[in-house]
Amino acid sequence: MGGGRDPQGGNVEVNVHSHRDDTTVHNGHGRGSQPSNPPPVIHDRDFRLFERWFPWLVPTFVFANIVMFIVTMYVNDCPKNSFNGSCVGSFLGRFAFQPLKENPLFGPSATTLGKMGALVVDKVVVEHQVWRLFSCIWLHGGAIHVLANMLSLVFIGIRLEQEFGFVRIGVLYVISGFGGTLLSALFIPSGISVGASGALFGLLGGMLSEILINWTIYANKLAALLTLIVIVLINLAVGILPHVDNFAHLGGFGSGFLLGFVLLIRPQFKWISQKRSPAGFGPSVKHKHKSYQYALWVLSFVILAAALIAGCVLLFKGVNLNEHCSWCHYLSCVPTSKWSCQEPRLFCQTMEIGNQLNITCMSNGRSDIYPLSSTSSSDMQQLCSQLCRG
Repeated sequence: MGGGRDPQGGNVEVNVHSHRDDTTVHNGHGRGSQPSNPPPVIHDRDFRLFERWFPWLVPTFVFANIVMFIVTMYVNDCPKNSFNGSCVGSFLGRFAFQPLKENPLFGPSATTLGKMGALVVDKVVVEHQVWRLFSCIWLHGGAIHVLANMLSLVFIGIRLEQEFGFVRIGVLYVISGFGGTLLSALFIPSGISVGASGALFGLLGGMLSEILINWTIYANKLAALLTLIVIVLINLAVGILPHVDNFAHLGGFGSGFLLGFVLLIRPQFKWISQKRSPAGFGPSVKHKHKSYQYALWVLSFVILAAALIAGCVLLFKGVNLNEHCSWCHYLSCVPTSKWSCQEPRLFCQTMEIGNQLNITCMSNGRSDIYPLSSTSSSDMQQLCSQLCRG
């Protein structure tokens, strides 16, 4: 089977054959002997080496993400909830986008994303809303955001699901997304975070470990490996730009890389050849997997489980990993003369008026009134940001 892959548009042609594709296998007559009824010639490439699965889960994920974005925009209702009514695409009615100064991705407000399940670390730690570590994977900051991520999911995920089935790819996607969200929460405890980027990087990480753990079955293994590494490095390099959560990318990629050794392991080639060859023919192979495959399986499972458990413990203890790593913030943003990685400080004044809360942005004088009963400290931070940037 031609194992060609094109992650995010890259053409990685991988021919999954052994190094002896055209070996003719005869029965137990001496070399050079010609039996009267010679057995049929058997070529490795004549067999279907791996089952092809019908991809339905990845299209379902794409559909679910798009539906969640539409629902989020419906809840957002910019014409009704914006301060000055200057929504983008007013003809869309309640599906109109927030002003571009507030959301340049053509999407909803931060407050709406918070209501829909975005990652807000304070709500996870203080209010024990653990589900946000998973729900944020299905939300997106805008039309541009969801379009870019869904195109990447189609290019990467369809091929993987065809090769490994919906169960393994579904688990890889969700656990990688969780790993990305967890690392993001540990390094970026302020603000909100949404997007499927961590899960997508997990699929790339799984593809990389799949090549390594199934090294013996690839013919053009070095070309496939180098191409995939270049694609990963380019995507991670984009993550050092401001306003891009590269910690989610790194956490998702690391989780997917380790999980790939566990979920995407293939039998060695000769084992498949023996399984599909007629009785009495084919090379003799005792074990379905090689010893290094078993070793990587165990090692990766232990490391991944320990990392996820440790990350959860640190998160619920309120640990900010930036305080223990002075240079790690450069992994997500590298300051240059063109941009700064420092978020501008926003100051707001609050005043209780009966059962309502008046919030005023000190930099531009904008103010609005909100119900006091439904406004937590994290909500006030989001509302202050919305007022000052609106």
